[in-house]
Amino acid sequence: MRIAYLECFSGISGDMFLGALLDAGIPPEVLTKTVEALGVDARLEISRVQRSGISAVKLDVIAAGEKELPREEFWEKQAQAEQHTQKHEHSHSHDEHGHEEEHQHSHAHDHDHEHEDEDKHGHSHEHSHSHEHYHRGLKEIREIINKAAISQTAKQKAIRIFEVLGAAEAKVHNTDIEKIHFHEVGAIDAIVDITCAAVGAEALGVDEIICSPLNVGGGTVKCAHGTFPIPAPATLELLKTAPVYSGEIQKELVTPTGAAIVNVLAGRFTNFPGMKPERVGYGAGTRDFKDHPNVLRLTIGETLESHASLIPEETITILEANVDDMTAQIFGYVMERVLQEGALDVFATSVQMKKNRPGMMLTVLCRPEDTPKLTKLIFAETTTLGVRMREEKRARLARRYMAISTRWGEIRMKLANLNGSGSVSNYAPEYEDCRRIAEQERIPLKAVMQEAIRVYLEKENG
Repeated sequence: MRIAYLECFSGISGDMFLGALLDAGIPPEVLTKTVEALGVDARLEISRVQRSGISAVKLDVIAAGEKELPREEFWEKQAQAEQHTQKHEHSHSHDEHGHEEEHQHSHAHDHDHEHEDEDKHGHSHEHSHSHEHYHRGLKEIREIINKAAISQTAKQKAIRIFEVLGAAEAKVHNTDIEKIHFHEVGAIDAIVDITCAAVGAEALGVDEIICSPLNVGGGTVKCAHGTFPIPAPATLELLKTAPVYSGEIQKELVTPTGAAIVNVLAGRFTNFPGMKPERVGYGAGTRDFKDHPNVLRLTIGETLESHASLIPEETITILEANVDDMTAQIFGYVMERVLQEGALDVFATSVQMKKNRPGMMLTVLCRPEDTPKLTKLIFAETTTLGVRMREEKRARLARRYMAISTRWGEIRMKLANLNGSGSVSNYAPEYEDCRRIAEQERIPLKAVMQEAIRVYLEKENG
């Protein structure tokens, strides 16, 4: 099985992940064309730097003509700018011309590391953001990504990364995800970072991305709502299922964007797996720490035969509820709702309940972090008085999507690998793609699915 392993001994941020992809062999055109496809005012600046003697690729997003600034430095400048604004407004309100000077400052997102830029002479260069459209809601971000000319799989991954970011922020602030306006992660550079991460990960062509335990750093970080201990609240929420630790570097090493990327793209977290390394890439953070390489390392290769039988496992939560006084229509609606809210699977089982009443048992499989919201949904939408919950391990085939072209349009094939052999064990056309085409072309669904399988097999067999 072909895998990619992320070593986060110096944390992870969006720009570090993209730099590692480029250094590992992903052509720059893959990312630059993605930026063009998004249709936003941004470009990429790619350079090679040294971090404690390690050569690495540094990627910066230049949005609206400006380079992103780490959030702690941004908020310090923001406070200074606001004081300056108040002072200016006070003084100008008394001038003889009656003019008022207005200063507008927009928020910056925090995807970059806690760094400063230094040129070859050791001079420090600081940049600030003034993005005009920093209050972007999830709906607007979805629209921007969905309009981009990138694969459907990459769109889904990018949107999912923003959704987990939004869910983390919503939980921290006790609000609804659709009310989150991404004042720190919704700027143009974050949209570029996250979408490029999804496209670049797909371009790796691996069966699974695996991540090491993450060094989150230490100390405190200044955010929009004040000064918080590291990891910041949203970051910690995103890393609830990952192994983390704090090293000697007392700076923010894992940002919310970096945490969201590994949350969605990484299949599991473990120490260095048994593999035959083929390509290695280093993505640089901005700050150059003494005696500590501030880089993210990405290793790509094939798993060893001795490890081929190790099928990836993950922890999931199982929610169960028995009902005997609810209509079939509502039961079907609830099953659809839990899937929309992120459940991994849902099914119903006929049961015989007390007093010999026939009933149904609702079973929901979900990620541990989604347990509270799905439990709340079950209580709200069903007549049950109790929800049972337990955590279990499940073995999961490595899976990926491949887009194939049929006479009616593009259809995704879901491919699954067993025992790390790299060969496809199971394949199936994506139901929603086939259904959409069947409805548009007014042809039988089974005909679309059969044609997709035929095209896929012909492509695989040359």
